[in-house]
Amino acid sequence: MDYEYVPFQREKDIHNRCCGGKFWCIKDICGIICAILTWLLIIYAEFVVMAVILIPSGAVPKGNATKEMIQQMGFREGQVIFKCPKCCSIKPDRAHHCSVCQRCIRKMDHHCPWVNNCVGENNQKYFVLFTFYIAGISLQSLFLCVQQFTTCVRQEWRECSTFSPPATVVLLLFLTFEALLFAIFTAVMLGTQLQAIWNDETGIEQLKKEEARWVRNSRWKSIQAVFGRFSIAWFSPFTSPSNAKTKLDSYLYSV
Repeated sequence: MDYEYVPFQREKDIHNRCCGGKFWCIKDICGIICAILTWLLIIYAEFVVMAVILIPSGAVPKGNATKEMIQQMGFREGQVIFKCPKCCSIKPDRAHHCSVCQRCIRKMDHHCPWVNNCVGENNQKYFVLFTFYIAGISLQSLFLCVQQFTTCVRQEWRECSTFSPPATVVLLLFLTFEALLFAIFTAVMLGTQLQAIWNDETGIEQLKKEEARWVRNSRWKSIQAVFGRFSIAWFSPFTSPSNAKTKLDSYLYSV
């Protein structure tokens, strides 16, 4: 079989490579459009999940403490109704007003700037999983840094990295510090959340040392209220616990 010799297109290869040949990019219009479209779809999906699904979850609607709304909810005459003076909403039991979100949140634990949202009744499971998985990947990164550093020392820094030994040390040390910092931080947050769920008491209730005016659930019932019935779905951020609501709750919590 005859083969045709094709000369090496050095000029085109250099044109598509940069940073000493470590990175390359093909100037294909279709590929560039698909890549941009992929990132736009990811951003759109994140916007819908945050703005439509997660942010309204657990929030009491503003301004629902009107005479007409109270009549629709079927409250009895003379029944005590707590009204939030800040957002003019009917304040359910164990709800607290968030000064950042400017609305009342059911079973509000705290406002977390890291997720830019309140942690409360309907999204506490997602926050627990968030801290759990961040702690997990931080520990994995810490293990990989120690392993890579040990390998480089054994090989006397020969062919253990594409960077120079000083640059490799700096990169590994910075990643080690970052992984250790986030592992400790998220592990502490995970522990406090699990403790609050275990005791059926939110962070705000613990901080204010409020007397329990509600009937405390058993520890297992409290866990099920956050994660649902025990299954592999406990560890999935794509499933939500199914909690039945009364007719009054559906009026009170609808947004």
